[in-house]
Amino acid sequence: MANRQQSSSAYSSVIPNLDTKLGASTASPSSSSPSIQRFPPPPTPPVIQPNQIHSPLIRTPPNLPSPSNHGIRTTSGSPVPHMSTPPGPPVFSSPLQPAAVPFRTSPSTPQPIAYSSNSSLPTSSPSPLFSNGSVEFQHQSSGITEDLTHDADSPNVLFSAHKVLKQKKLANVPSLGFGALVSPGREVSFGPQIIQRDPHRCHNCGAYANLYSNILLGSGQWQCVICRNLNGSEGEYIAPSKEELRNLPELSSPLVDYVQTTNKRPGFIPVSESRISAPVVLVIDECLDEQHLQHLQSSLHAFVDSLPPTTRLGIVLYGRTVSVYDFSEESIASADVLPGDKSPSEESLRALIYGTGIYLTPIHASLPVAHAILSSMREYKLKLPEVSRDRCLGVAVEFALAIIQGPSAEISRGVVKRPGGNSRIIVCAGGPSTYGPGSVPHSLGHPNYPHLEKTALKWMEMLGREANRRNTVVDILCAGTCPVRVPVLQPLAKSSGGVLILHDDFGEAFGVNLQRASTRAAGSHGILEIRCSDNIFVSQVVGPGEEAHMDNHESFKNDTALAIQMLSVEETQSFAVSMETRGDIKSDFVYFQFAIRYSNVYQADISRVITVRLPTVDSISAYLASVQDEVAAVLIGKRTLLRAKNFSDAVDMRVTLDERIKDIATKFGSQVPKSKLNRYPKELLLLPELLFHLRRGPLLGSILGHEDERSVLRSLFLNASFDLSLRMLAPRCLMHREGGTFEELPAYDLAMQSDSAVVLDHGTDVFIWLEGKSAAALAACRTLAEELTELRFPAPRILAFKEGSSQARYFVSRLIPAHKDPPYEQEARFPQLRTLNAEQRTKLKSSFIHFDDPSFCEWMRTLKVSPPEPR
Repeated sequence: MANRQQSSSAYSSVIPNLDTKLGASTASPSSSSPSIQRFPPPPTPPVIQPNQIHSPLIRTPPNLPSPSNHGIRTTSGSPVPHMSTPPGPPVFSSPLQPAAVPFRTSPSTPQPIAYSSNSSLPTSSPSPLFSNGSVEFQHQSSGITEDLTHDADSPNVLFSAHKVLKQKKLANVPSLGFGALVSPGREVSFGPQIIQRDPHRCHNCGAYANLYSNILLGSGQWQCVICRNLNGSEGEYIAPSKEELRNLPELSSPLVDYVQTTNKRPGFIPVSESRISAPVVLVIDECLDEQHLQHLQSSLHAFVDSLPPTTRLGIVLYGRTVSVYDFSEESIASADVLPGDKSPSEESLRALIYGTGIYLTPIHASLPVAHAILSSMREYKLKLPEVSRDRCLGVAVEFALAIIQGPSAEISRGVVKRPGGNSRIIVCAGGPSTYGPGSVPHSLGHPNYPHLEKTALKWMEMLGREANRRNTVVDILCAGTCPVRVPVLQPLAKSSGGVLILHDDFGEAFGVNLQRASTRAAGSHGILEIRCSDNIFVSQVVGPGEEAHMDNHESFKNDTALAIQMLSVEETQSFAVSMETRGDIKSDFVYFQFAIRYSNVYQADISRVITVRLPTVDSISAYLASVQDEVAAVLIGKRTLLRAKNFSDAVDMRVTLDERIKDIATKFGSQVPKSKLNRYPKELLLLPELLFHLRRGPLLGSILGHEDERSVLRSLFLNASFDLSLRMLAPRCLMHREGGTFEELPAYDLAMQSDSAVVLDHGTDVFIWLEGKSAAALAACRTLAEELTELRFPAPRILAFKEGSSQARYFVSRLIPAHKDPPYEQEARFPQLRTLNAEQRTKLKSSFIHFDDPSFCEWMRTLKVSPPEPR
């Protein structure tokens, strides 16, 4: 065993960016349209009362229920941005339930986007149709869904349109594709139907029985909606009437959870010792200067105080060596110090694990010791630049994995005990990994840097995969001014199912993210299976997982499902699924089934089955009217960002978005009389403005200064939930009004009015802009910002500044420069202007500084497209 150290030093900073790709087949740009807030009619702008904040609504056809009825709502019926967990009304006296938004990123392999209507996509074997006594079946089957209206999106699956075009040529137009955002781990507000028995599955394709299955009441046989095969139910579906069958959860609800607990006791789900037993190990950079160290210590002290009493905690520090802290010493901070130049040998790990030290302990038993360890950290003493300090981050994570696993595998004679949920390693990093395995040279000018970086990338990815195999997630939280070499750290976090986040410092936002990272519930061993009827197939998947190659042919003869292995299963992640059709659709309805199998934090095996039915149409206008603008924009955004791996790619992707807008106008719009302009389809009112925000915002624009920042933001966006993705894509603007109310306005620079206060929520950043307002207005804006982001992960920066300050440029650069448009267009798209008198409008106009960025309308016209008229 190594030497004992009485006191230890600080921490290290690391930043992994996660963007894993799930490629299914060739990708053609699919899109649907998410809707941004609609603007209120001129006379009465929408006002948000303290008890009325809801998240944006998704436009839904009259016969389809809306996927969510939470969030901020405007009084004029305009759809507004969506929040992940519904934020309650922004009453400043009582806190909101804000949107929860953690993420993980993982892109699909980039595929070239073709704008021809004949785009070819990878094919998968067609779903076979089986008649099996269809004539008799037509007369004797029970139409359980005759009176049901569950065709709309479930909260876990948001489709880009609520109808599907029958014609292959139009349905597969790449510029406006078709797809869905799938959130496997999202909690369901009304609670899923729970079934504690094995599901009935199609013997041919493996699909699950569901509320849309036709059932022969006399024999109990059911017909699969995916392949039309007739299957037996072992008599369970025999019933005198269809009403009786509705008592079975899978035949009455579009979302059901099949639950199997490990001890096989019906109705028993262990709660006490499962979720809380998953340990958290802090891996801390000890090469920090005094100022950074003080902020980090403050955040870490608050973090350990926030942990539930039964959480098991471990602390590891790293610099040139690794210090694994021993909680058995109550009076002093004591650690085993181990070399960091190479991976630990089996012998050294045995000596550590089987020694007398206690390296993981419940926080209730060792809280004073944890505080003593954190207080003992000292600033870096050598006079070396931050980037030149030795940090053996990779070896420190190896030791953290070893103390999490412990000796259980050998004690149980080779049978590894299964922990409840995922264990979590949280790396607090202030600089790059520059020592030992997985490291790069201090200087980018090193003659062999490219080769050494490539070697480090492979090693970090291997370490992340090993962590994932051991059900351990590695999150890397970086802070400070030292470049952390994001490309090297990304693979570690990404392949383990974790997230990499950059912070300005180790202060408030870092501390909040530390706490939220440790409390994220993560399931493990996740598999997502997607099945589609009528020759519809999945062309591309973007999200936190990898394509899984499963052989189910022994059980199911013709199982053509796309299977995705999820690196972890969390509420705040999603998969962007693009779909196409191999031929014209003849059915009146098409069916989609999503099956998610995973182990939850309570050691129960869950099979969540979500079945969606969508009507098919011949009419293009009916299809366009069913498009969900916000969902479509997020899908397009994720497909586009997948290909924007660096700034040069991002510039190219702006051109791709321009071509997409022109192609949609050409194929679905009309010619403007006596003009060379194409009129953009009026049904897709919000889509082009959302994509304009994407084009000029931090994801594709030039707002961010460093490539590491853009890379991390890209990775977060690719794996984020719908709610966070939408906010990162297009900001949300709320103006403070007298009496504590907030009015929601378009994110235009026309909101920068005299004597006003504005809150701009852009996902990972929230800005508060003040012009001559009181301290009370600032307090109200800050309260609203905190409530809206209370559960969001990563926690956004909240920046407040006054008009004319240097920081105000961050706010102005994210608003559309509508001041350049003629007055009639300004009033049409920003009706609130009509409430200003002539003097106020003159003052507003004179406050703007001229620059070259085009407004939304100017941009559309440069593409030879007439912008859609506001409703």
